[in-house]
Amino acid sequence: MKSRLTKLDVFSIVLGSIIGWGSFMLPGTKFLKEAGVINTTLGLFLGALFIIIIQNSYYIMLENHDDEGGEFSFAYKHCGRNHGFIVGWFLLLAYLTIIPLNGTAFPLVMRKIFGDVFQFGYLYSIAGYEVYIGEIILSSLIVILFAYINIKGIKDSAKVQNIIALTLVLLVFIVFITMFIKVDRSKFLDNYIYNYKFDLGEVLRIFAITPFAFVGFDNIPQICKEFDFGAKKASIIAVLSVSIGSLIYSILNLTTALVYSPEEAVALDWALGTGVLETIGKFGFLLLVIALSAAVTSGINGFMISTSKLMGSIANHHIIPKKYAYINKNGVFQNAILFATTISLIAPWFGREVILWIVDMSSLGAAIAYFYVCFIAIKLGNTIFRKILSILGMLASILTVSLLLIPSSPAALGKESLIALILWIVLGIIFYIKVVSSSKIQASKNNV
Repeated sequence: MKSRLTKLDVFSIVLGSIIGWGSFMLPGTKFLKEAGVINTTLGLFLGALFIIIIQNSYYIMLENHDDEGGEFSFAYKHCGRNHGFIVGWFLLLAYLTIIPLNGTAFPLVMRKIFGDVFQFGYLYSIAGYEVYIGEIILSSLIVILFAYINIKGIKDSAKVQNIIALTLVLLVFIVFITMFIKVDRSKFLDNYIYNYKFDLGEVLRIFAITPFAFVGFDNIPQICKEFDFGAKKASIIAVLSVSIGSLIYSILNLTTALVYSPEEAVALDWALGTGVLETIGKFGFLLLVIALSAAVTSGINGFMISTSKLMGSIANHHIIPKKYAYINKNGVFQNAILFATTISLIAPWFGREVILWIVDMSSLGAAIAYFYVCFIAIKLGNTIFRKILSILGMLASILTVSLLLIPSSPAALGKESLIALILWIVLGIIFYIKVVSSSKIQASKNNV
C-alpha cells in the first residue's frame, strides 16, 4: 500500500513553507521601518484573517475536487482552459521564485557564522548585489540536496520537514522568551508604545505582502492525494498553520524591536541577529541561526513539493510537455522536480536583488489564484454563510491586487517588479499561443 502523509506531516510541510527567510529578515528591512510593532502585527493578523476567510473556499474546493494542481486544476475544471492557464501560470511563478529565494538565502546564513569564507570568485555586481561563485555553489548544493530528497519520495521529504519545522518553532520561542527576560524594555516602550499612532496605510502596506508570506498553506490542495483524511481536518491544519505562522512573524518582529529603534534596525545588515548576539551572546545567536537555517531549508523543501505537483498537473492537462507528468518509481513527478531545480540553479547567477524583484510580484500571482478559488466556491458553497465568506475572500483578493498595482497605493510594486511582471505576462501569452497552435495541429492530425 502507498505510504500516506500523516496530519503532522502535512502540518510540517505547510508551516515550514510559511515561515521562511523573510520572517527573520523583514523585521529589520521592512516591518519596523514601515509600520513599527503594533501596525505590523495588525497587518499580519489582518492578512492571516484574510487567508483564513479564503480557506473557507479552499475547504469547498477540497470537498468537491481531489485532483493534484490545486487552484489550477480547479479553475480548469470549472472555468475552462484559458482561466486554468492564467491561474497555473501565476501560481507557478509564486512557487518557483520561493525555491531560489531560500536557496540564495543560505549563503547569507553562512555569512553570519563563517564571515566571508564563501565570498570567493567575484563575478559581477547586479543592482548593487555582488555575485560570487562560492555563494552560487553553496546555493546550488542546498537546492540539489532537497531535489534528491524529493525524488526519493514525498514520505522521506515529509520526515525531514517534520524535524526542520518543529525545531524552527521551538527555537524561535526559546530565543524570544530569553530576549524578553534579559532586555531593558523601557527603550522598547519609548520607541513603539508610548508614541504609537494607528496608521491604516502602514497596516495595508504589511497586509499587501501576506498572500506571498502565507502562500505555504497552498501546499494542502497540491498534496491532497497524499493524505487520506477529509477536507475538514485539512482546513483545520491550514488555519492552525497560518495562525502560528503570523504569530511567529510577529514574535520575530517584536524580538528585534526589543533592542532597536526603526532607524537603528534598518541601518544593520541583520538587525534580529545582531540584537540576539548583543543581548544573549553567541549561544543564543547560534540557536537563531539554526532556526533561520531550518526556515530556509523548509521553504525549499515545501515548495519543491508544490512546484512538482503543480507542473505535473499542468502537464496532465496538456498545457506543458507531457514529460513533466512522468512519475518515477517513488511516486513523484521527477521531471517536474528536475525542472524546478534547473530554474533554481540558474537564478543565483542573476543576484539576489533581481530575485527579490520577482518575489515582490508573487503576492499578485497568489492573490489571482485566491480570487478564482473564491469565485468558483460562491457557486459550489452549500450554505449562505459559506457563500458570504467566499464573496469576502474574493473582495479581499481584489483589494490585494489593487494595493499592489495602483501607483498611489502604499504597497504599490516598484518599477523593477512591474517590468518583471509585464515580461512574465508576455512570456505567458507567447507560450500559451504556441500551446494552442500545437493543440490545433494535433487535433487536425487526429481528425485526418
